[in-house]
Amino acid sequence: MTFERKTLMVDGLHTSYLEAGTGEPVVLLHGGEFGASAEIAWENTIDALARHHRVLAPDMLGFGESAKVVDFVDGRGMRIRHVARFCDVLGVASAHFVGNSMGAINLLVDATSEKPLLPVRSLVAICGGGDIQRNEHVGALYDYDATIEAMRAIVAALFADAAYPADDAYVRRRYDSSIAPGAWESLAAARFRRPGLDAPPSPSSVRAYERIEVPVLVVEGGADKLLPSGWAAQIAGQIAGATSTVVPGAGHCPQIEAPDAVNELLVHFLKGVT
Repeated sequence: MTFERKTLMVDGLHTSYLEAGTGEPVVLLHGGEFGASAEIAWENTIDALARHHRVLAPDMLGFGESAKVVDFVDGRGMRIRHVARFCDVLGVASAHFVGNSMGAINLLVDATSEKPLLPVRSLVAICGGGDIQRNEHVGALYDYDATIEAMRAIVAALFADAAYPADDAYVRRRYDSSIAPGAWESLAAARFRRPGLDAPPSPSSVRAYERIEVPVLVVEGGADKLLPSGWAAQIAGQIAGATSTVVPGAGHCPQIEAPDAVNELLVHFLKGVT
């Protein structure tokens, strides 16, 4: 791995990010599970993209080494605005964006809004944007109690290969990330609500996709435990010129579980855009 970790202040918020390579920028946005970070999500992706691009992978607010803050009214909007300002501070006026899970949802939410904030030249959504299924795996993601076994359940939910939750060192790495100062608190606090209020609905896949005018690739994990089969093609079919693909045998984080296949997809897609 040849990336470098850097930090900067974005509107007074400590922001940590990984950077490698030169050329047209590619911004990588990680998922939103407890213990997520830019390095855990993209360590198998950065080198492949950095051969032709300047790769920027920020720890989003509440994750990794970035500021542990939360907006109780518009948490998603705050993270989108933060990434947009992150690009401003670095002088990035246009970039290819790749998101996984929450990162992908944030990209699609912004791109389908009336006034998108992110400087998106092209967009890749990996396992994010479809309707989340209600099952025990989703429960593991939301009901995390900061124990090793609860993190093992999260890892089992994210991957198709049972070797991941069986790998004590890998589970421990994600666990350690999840209990860094402020990390668990910032994600758990986002789920607080006034007594008597119903729980908010899961993010819907219904969006104004006709507003998207940049090249789009939607990537589905063929063995994703969190999203229904066929969701990627369904979304891509609503975006002019978009394409979709399925990574066979991969779960919710195919860029980790099947990095060679995903890297090939990304490199091919970006070459077509440039």
